[in-house]
Amino acid sequence: MRAVILCGGRGTRALPHTEVVPKPLLHVAGEPVLAHVLRIYAAQGVTEFVLAAGYLADRIADFARGLPASWDVEVVDTGVDANTAERLVAVRHLLDGRFLANYADGLGDVDLDALVAFHASRGGAATLTSVPLPSPYGTLELASDGGVRTFREKPRLDDHRINGGYFVFEPRVLDLVNGPDLERDVLPAIAAAGELYAYAHPGFWRSMDTYKDAQELTELARGGAPWIRA
Repeated sequence: MRAVILCGGRGTRALPHTEVVPKPLLHVAGEPVLAHVLRIYAAQGVTEFVLAAGYLADRIADFARGLPASWDVEVVDTGVDANTAERLVAVRHLLDGRFLANYADGLGDVDLDALVAFHASRGGAATLTSVPLPSPYGTLELASDGGVRTFREKPRLDDHRINGGYFVFEPRVLDLVNGPDLERDVLPAIAAAGELYAYAHPGFWRSMDTYKDAQELTELARGGAPWIRA
């Protein structure tokens, strides 16, 4: 299967660092975050990629020329103003059968074989990977009298799950595109049709939305990148 990586957004939450560098090329542990995402797939045998570029697409193309020659990588300029669902439709001519997809800034040690097996067992058009909500704030555990028992720094909220990307799509999902945005338009419509499932990932996941996230992920990687499966 091919993996489509959505890497065409403007990265406005990482300004001013993304004025001249697209967000997928911001560095984590000395390498573009996009390199880490691709390596997650390659480490599990997926080395055919479609990079759906847009903003500063020429920089993405330059990056792709430095990837391993044994990988099959296509870079498609899907337009600066295209949204996520529109980028998927723009690369459909390169897709033949079931395909994987992801955002260019989500790092997780997702078991791709287990994800695909889950998807195949459900028979739906699409499967996303659900992950616990990482709280941006510290949380308190309080006693009945108001005393503070514990303080947890930015915990994972296991009772609240969010879309972590790492999608598996059947070809027919592209015929179900009913708007420009994958999360706001397409996925809710697929869910309403009973064609969307969620694979619960129990391990590490973190997105790089801001430059601060990049710095924190770099610190996490000092002991070995937790997003690469052992």
